[in-house]
Amino acid sequence: MSTLSFHGAAGTVTGSCFLLDSGESKILIDCGLFQGSPELEDMNHAPFGFNPTEVQGMLLTHAHLDHCGRIGKLIKEGFDGPIYMTEATLALLEITLQDSAKVMAENDGTNAIYGIEDVEKALTMAKVIEIDKPFAYAGYTVTYVNAGHILGSASILLEKDGKTIVFSGDLGNSPEDLIQPTEYVHAADVVIMESTYGDRNHPNEDPTLILQNEINEVEKSGSTLLIPAFSIERTQELLHKIDHLKRSGKVKTETPVYLDSPMAIKATEVFRKFTELYNAELTAHTKTDDPFSFPGLNVIHRGKDSASLSEAIGAQVIIAGSGMMTGGRILNHAITFLPQENTRVLIVGFQGENTVGRQLTEGAKIVNIYGQNVTVKAHISESHAMSSHTDQTGLLKWFNKIKNTQKLILIHGEDGPREVLKTEVLKTHNALTIETPHMHESVQL
Repeated sequence: MSTLSFHGAAGTVTGSCFLLDSGESKILIDCGLFQGSPELEDMNHAPFGFNPTEVQGMLLTHAHLDHCGRIGKLIKEGFDGPIYMTEATLALLEITLQDSAKVMAENDGTNAIYGIEDVEKALTMAKVIEIDKPFAYAGYTVTYVNAGHILGSASILLEKDGKTIVFSGDLGNSPEDLIQPTEYVHAADVVIMESTYGDRNHPNEDPTLILQNEINEVEKSGSTLLIPAFSIERTQELLHKIDHLKRSGKVKTETPVYLDSPMAIKATEVFRKFTELYNAELTAHTKTDDPFSFPGLNVIHRGKDSASLSEAIGAQVIIAGSGMMTGGRILNHAITFLPQENTRVLIVGFQGENTVGRQLTEGAKIVNIYGQNVTVKAHISESHAMSSHTDQTGLLKWFNKIKNTQKLILIHGEDGPREVLKTEVLKTHNALTIETPHMHESVQL
């Protein structure tokens, strides 16, 4: 009997890392960084809970850092197997891991958990596969299906001896603004499913209208709108929406928008290359203009140009990383602009526990940034409808499409949302075994 052990994203949202041991082979599904509070990020330095030299290979669902960000550490500690992924994931992985290694070198120096040489080796170990095309690996028939979460993201099916295991990966909030919708799985004996928003549904709101209103407000006051945004998918979604708003005259053509994230700039170039993964609306948009560019867009590469934005006069929109305000250029802008009453901040993604972003959404009047207490006088708004994760209704719909399930394992969620989702599933599947494992625990499949 196979065993699945959990070495991240088990009671937390981040750090996805799952070891599947069939008795004949050991393969990893994802190997991501812990992100959020200092306590969570300290876990990146802890032992994996398994011997990396004993792992034959890895199946990677997508290129978000909380799913791929410890690959370099894995290699540094002796892993030397193939890493399977889609072509778009590989293109984004290079950007994600190179940026991660750079940040670690700057912040941790000789204590960094891996370096650029480990990233370079990881890229040579990548094996590109096609969506919906089964392949044989480690005694399994493996199939990647479109998860609809970000460019190249996948759910993964593994079939062996008449038994099917499916890892959901991160499931998209379909219909997504940019990419094709989530593909459903029709049958599986064991389901390992994310539960990020297991306790709630996204509000019935129009995120484009919210974005328009926020920009209009700073246009009236001549002030700054800060948008902390994940570099992959969220930033491109924002650019696409602003393009529509400017073309339709709903925001001023001359209002400057600053894309202040080197990683997001590179990721946007990747999006431009994979047009075959676009949804119908974005495909149509490309026939009229570049969906990620518009009048007034300023792409900021250099740090000194980023710093100069604090001296700008008049209305401006600054889109910068990181999405949960755990680092990056957004924090420098936060120090400058949060104390100003006419500043507006729009939060457009999941905010982990104890992050600056979460503190702002919870109404904090003072936040600590780089050891400095920063007074919050800015107006804080949220848009949950722009999340690239599906909500409780979407999770239940995805799971209910799967027939013959004997066991459901809930991962990639804090304990509260996991327990709420478990209760909801049991209302219609009362004989189902549901597991909610924690770090380094194992479940027999």
